[in-house]
Amino acid sequence: MSYKNALYLCSCSMKKLKEIILFTLSLSVCNIINAQSVVSSDTVKTTVASTPIHHYIKPIIKRPKPIKTEVSGGIRLNTDGWSIFVDRGKVKSEDERHSDMFHDILLWQFELSEKKNPKEYKSTNSNLDPYSGSKPTPFIFGKINNFYALKLGIGKRKMIAGKPDPGTVSIHWVYAGGLSIGMLKPYYIKVYNEPNPIKYTDNNRDEFLSQSTIIGAAGFKEGLHEITFIPGLQAKTALHFDFAANRKTVLAIETGVNAEIYSQAIPLMVNQKATPYFLDLYASFQFGKRW
Repeated sequence: MSYKNALYLCSCSMKKLKEIILFTLSLSVCNIINAQSVVSSDTVKTTVASTPIHHYIKPIIKRPKPIKTEVSGGIRLNTDGWSIFVDRGKVKSEDERHSDMFHDILLWQFELSEKKNPKEYKSTNSNLDPYSGSKPTPFIFGKINNFYALKLGIGKRKMIAGKPDPGTVSIHWVYAGGLSIGMLKPYYIKVYNEPNPIKYTDNNRDEFLSQSTIIGAAGFKEGLHEITFIPGLQAKTALHFDFAANRKTVLAIETGVNAEIYSQAIPLMVNQKATPYFLDLYASFQFGKRW
């Protein structure tokens, strides 16, 4: 072999060797890159899997709806009669989140009452002739009229002490006023030897007040067609104590003073002065709900 041929073969071998080395280096680099990618991917998956879900989802806290409305009703005992009533209120609170604990109430009131004279008392005629054929029934001696009042008012129940915990008592000051429509109905009695019930007039005064001949009261329906309407005004102030254990219910006692004045005097009893005004103390019990 000549010298030139030997040099040629040597140069070819060097080129082949370089190509093999470069190829080997390329494969090594690719393997390293792929290994790093796999490690990174596994690390990310492990990190995501180990992260608590509440780090990604913010919890939603559902708060109760603020209380805005109250409806209640009950019975009221007055020093001069009785009442039944319904209150509807709009809850007013500076902090809606705690409106069930601390609030004022704007009130609309509807009330039906009966007024009585302190001299009224029921009795039965035990001296009635047993041969009259009539059975005596209770009546109010000297009563000449029934008086009822339909009252419409607006007012406020203002908080003095709230209800921070279930089972505690809230205290409110109540003040209200409005219209009062008086209804005056004649009081009829049954009298011996009279075919029909009679009411009081100046002409039959002696017969109306003769206890020995009175059989008894004629009944509520007598005189309904003779009702006279008398306009007036009414106002009251009171303290309201709510004992309800549940903040969405009403269970309360209210004590206060009520005043009414009418456009004319209201005659209720014979020989008793008729006045156009009434002033009484009252205590009421009421129940209802809030939402």
